[in-house]
Order: sequence, then C-alpha cells, then structure tokens
Amino acid sequence: MPEIAVFAKAPVPGFAKTRLIPLLGPEAAAELQARLTRYAIETALAAAIAPITLWCAPHTQHESFAELRARFGLTLVAQPRGNLGARMLAAFEGAAPSPVVLIGTDCPCLTPRDLRDAADALAGRADVVIAPAEDGGYGLIAARRPLPILFRDMPWSSATVASLTRERAARSGLKLAELRTVWDVDTPADYRRLVASGLLSAAEPIRA
Repeated sequence: MPEIAVFAKAPVPGFAKTRLIPLLGPEAAAELQARLTRYAIETALAAAIAPITLWCAPHTQHESFAELRARFGLTLVAQPRGNLGARMLAAFEGAAPSPVVLIGTDCPCLTPRDLRDAADALAGRADVVIAPAEDGGYGLIAARRPLPILFRDMPWSSATVASLTRERAARSGLKLAELRTVWDVDTPADYRRLVASGLLSAAEPIRA
C-alpha cells in the first residue's frame, strides 16, 4: 500500500503564497494557504488509499499543523533543508520500501480519483506517475521507490520540469504513466480562476 505525502507551508503571513501578497495582502494570503492545505488533506483522506504524512515547512510547530494532526490523525514530519527536489526525495526515502503518492497544496483541482489513479498505476506496471500541470511542472508525482534521477539538478519552478521528468524517466528505463493535466494556484490570475471554479471559497474579496 502506498503512502500519501502532502507538502505544505505553514500559513505564516509573509511566508506563505508570497506571489499573491500584492493582490491579497499577507494575512489573507496566509489564510488562503491554510485553506488550501486543509483542502489537500481532505482530498487525500477521501482517496482512502493510504496513510497520510504532512510534510511541514519550515517545521512542525505551527499551531495549524497541530490542529490538523488532532483533527485528521496525520503524521507530521518537518521538511528537511535543501531545495524542493531534495525535500521530495526525502519523502520517498523516508517511506521506502512503500510507494509514495506526493502532492502539494497548490493544485486544488486534484481529486480523490486522481490519487487513486496514481496508486492504481503504481500497482500495475508504472514505476513513476505524474499529473502534469499547465505551467510545465506537475501537481502530483508518485513512484514505487526513491528515484534520485527525477529530483536532483532539476530546474524547479520552471516550465521544463515535466518534460525533463519524462526525458529522465525514459533515459533511465522507467515506465512513466501520466494522469490528466492540472492547474495550480500561484498568481493573481490563478487565484481568480480558483474563485471562479467554486472549488474553494476566496480568502477575502479580490481587490483591484
């Protein structure tokens, strides 16, 4: 049975959703982060495929994480130091030999079905699964085992992450399965799309 890893930032004003601070302000951006985190956890729980570990940044001590642990029975782990790739690889290494389905909190369009599809693909022939994102990254990655080639020396936050993941998987002889394309919430345009989608209520009315 795979584990589900959810990567989340603490909803600290000035630390969370920084690209939305010019639109929302630091307090509302932090509240949005808290809502996105709860939504991601509820999605993972609804998938009903695996125990859930919340990988917390910068540490596990924020009160919101404690509340989530108490409410949902999560395991909390602090994200280690290093870039995103190093931190994600640590999640796979920490769960080994179990497979992992890893998501963040920025893709509320991910559904429980997406997580189940990822787990099903791993139970079949796939070594690694991604849900590519419209911006060129991915909103979910799953793998049977730790695969350093997919996480080291990757230009994170660029439009080439998904394509490079495909290339590296092929070069390494890994069978890659792809889910549907998703979108994430990073920019003001993404936030407006989120509000219009009805997936998650707005942190506060959008200001011009």
